[in-house]
Amino acid sequence: MEQKSLTLRGLNWLLIFHLLTSLLVILSAFLSLRHFFIANFPSSIFEGSFCDLSAFFNCDSSAYSFIAQIFGVPLGYFGIALGLASLMGILFPSAGFERTNIFLSFFNVLGIIGLIVISIFILQSVCLFCVGYYIFSFINFWLYSKYGIETQKGFIKQYFQPSIRHLFGIGLLTLIGAVGMYSYHQVKIEAQGGGVANRIVQQYFNLPKVKNPSIISPYFTIQATEDFKSAPIRIVEYADFQCPDCLKLRNDLEDLKKDFGDKMNVAFQFFPLDGKCNNVVDKDKHPQACALSYIAAHDPSKFLAIHDEIFDNFRQTRSDEWVESLAQKYGVEEALTDERTKKIVQDIINTGKEYKPTSDRYKHGIRSTPTMILNERMVIGTLPKVQLRAIFKAILQKEEKGKDEPPGFIEDWR
Repeated sequence: MEQKSLTLRGLNWLLIFHLLTSLLVILSAFLSLRHFFIANFPSSIFEGSFCDLSAFFNCDSSAYSFIAQIFGVPLGYFGIALGLASLMGILFPSAGFERTNIFLSFFNVLGIIGLIVISIFILQSVCLFCVGYYIFSFINFWLYSKYGIETQKGFIKQYFQPSIRHLFGIGLLTLIGAVGMYSYHQVKIEAQGGGVANRIVQQYFNLPKVKNPSIISPYFTIQATEDFKSAPIRIVEYADFQCPDCLKLRNDLEDLKKDFGDKMNVAFQFFPLDGKCNNVVDKDKHPQACALSYIAAHDPSKFLAIHDEIFDNFRQTRSDEWVESLAQKYGVEEALTDERTKKIVQDIINTGKEYKPTSDRYKHGIRSTPTMILNERMVIGTLPKVQLRAIFKAILQKEEKGKDEPPGFIEDWR
C-alpha cells in the first residue's frame, strides 16, 4: 500500500496546489510586512497613511497595534518564515521535513485563531493582507491534515512527531533572520530622526502654499492663543472620529503638546467619511462618524471632553448604543436632530471643496483623513511623530529667522 504523504509522492495536482498556497502564504505575509514599514516609516512626506478603507477592513489599525510586532520583530516576518519552511519541504521532500511542517502548521493555525480573536474583539478591525495569510495558512493546514504523512494513528502522534533535526534547522534560521529583521527595524527607527527627518522637512517647505479654509473650526484640541493665526504652529486638522490614522495623529499631537503646546493651535475640522453628511468625497466608510461629529460640535464648552472620550474609546464608537449613551452622558441628545449643529458641521465639511484636486482621481484636495493644513501647507495622511517633531522644530527656527525656508541639515531632529 502506498504511503500517505503530501510531498513524497512526486509531482501531482495536490503538490502543485500545495506549492501555490505556500507561495501565497509567503506573498501575503510579505505584503503585511511591507505595509508595516510603509505605515510606520514613510520615507517621504507624500507617503503618509490615511483612511481609505472601511473602519473594519483597515491595515493601518493592525500596523499600529500591539500585535504588529514581537520584541521588535514585525509579525509578518514570522509568516514569511513559516511559508518558506513549507516551500522548502516541497522542494526538498523528506518524511522528517513533512512531519515538521505538519507540527508547525498546527501551531500556526492556533496562533492565527488567537490573532483573529484579538482583531475582531479587541482591535475590531482586520487587515486584508492578514486575511489572505489566514486563508492560505488554513488551506495548507487542511492539506497536511488530510493528505500529510501519517506515521501512527492518533491526534498527538499525527501532529507532534517533528524531526528534531529539521525543527532545529528551521528554528535556527528563523532566529538568525529575526535578529537581522530586528536590526533593520531599529535602523528604520533611528533613521526617522536623522536623514529621513531632514528630507521630510525639506519636502515640507517645498510644498506649495495654500490658503486656510474660509471657515476655520472654532473647536480647538490644542490652543496656545485666542486667535488661531497668531500661534507659530497652526494646524487645521481635517479628521474623522472613526479613522484609525486620525487616532494615531491625535495621540502623537497629544504627546508633542508637551514640547510645543504653548506655540501650537490645532483646529479640529470635522470631515466624517460618512455619506449621510459628507458629499465632498465619494466615500462612505464610517457609519457613525456624522453622529459623533454632531455630538462633539453641539456644545463648544464640552467639545474637548467629548473629543477625548471618543478617541479614548475608539473601538466602541462603532456601536450605535455607545454613541447614544455618549450623547446622554454629556446631555446633548438633541445634537442628533438639531439643525443648527448640523449646519455648523456641514459648513466645516464643505470647506474641503475649496482646495484644488491633488490628482485626477479626486474632485477636491481634501479627499481623506487625516489631512492637515500645517502653516498653510497641505500634508495628507499621518507621519511618524519624530518627523512631525522635526517639522515643528524647523517651523520655529524659520519663525526666528523670519524666512520661509528650511534650516540647514541637522544630524538629529529628535
